[in-house]
Amino acid sequence: MVHRSALVRRPSPRLHEGIVDHIERVPVDYALAVEQWHQYVAVLQRYDWQTIEVPRADDCPDGVFIEDTMVVYRSVALISRPGAPSRRPEIVDAERTVGRLGLAIERIREPGTLDGGDVLKVGDVMYVGRSGRTNAEGVAQLRRTFEPQGVTVVEVPVRKVLHLKSAVTALPNGAVIGYPPLTDDASIFPTFIPVPEPAGAHVVLLGDNCLLMAASAPVSAELFAGLGYQPISVDISEYEKLEGCVTCLSVRLRGETA
Repeated sequence: MVHRSALVRRPSPRLHEGIVDHIERVPVDYALAVEQWHQYVAVLQRYDWQTIEVPRADDCPDGVFIEDTMVVYRSVALISRPGAPSRRPEIVDAERTVGRLGLAIERIREPGTLDGGDVLKVGDVMYVGRSGRTNAEGVAQLRRTFEPQGVTVVEVPVRKVLHLKSAVTALPNGAVIGYPPLTDDASIFPTFIPVPEPAGAHVVLLGDNCLLMAASAPVSAELFAGLGYQPISVDISEYEKLEGCVTCLSVRLRGETA
């Protein structure tokens, strides 16, 4: 059987100080953000994901966006070197936690920078965003880490949003979904399905054709239902104020177990 686990991290009390690059800053309701985090984690658990908490990073406002700390493929965890220097302390406990799970650890080294949110895995293909957070050396180091395992690495320009996965994610059948005004070059993807709302571009694959997605994209949810999927909506409004989405709040691990 396939064992599924997800790394998560509780939001810092300094969440409202999180970095905002592409949208206007608005106040964040911390109490509501904590409630929404618990609801997000509860959905993962309801769909048979074992959630593993990385210690809260109180001095890291963006620490809840745990996905940016690493890229995991099979038994290897490539620990990131975030493009925003203030976020680099986030990786310490994330690396310790994933190391205790028995994964082999590799690291992005200076001068490379890479955020996990810039990496979209579709089968044995990794689309890697060249963004304001991930540089050419970071892409090159990721390529050297995973291509020997049979991965094809495809570089994608990202200029309109924070991370590649702020613009696109993928459905269980491998089709990439995205909101066209925020997608730099949809022609890179063999199959691209446009969605009608920005948040509709973000899904977490829960298994059994169930898609975890933001409640702010109801029309996209209808689109996915029409394609035979089951959308599971959660309210993440406080994280959307910080350019976050459903993928950012966890690192999903799938490993073979006896």
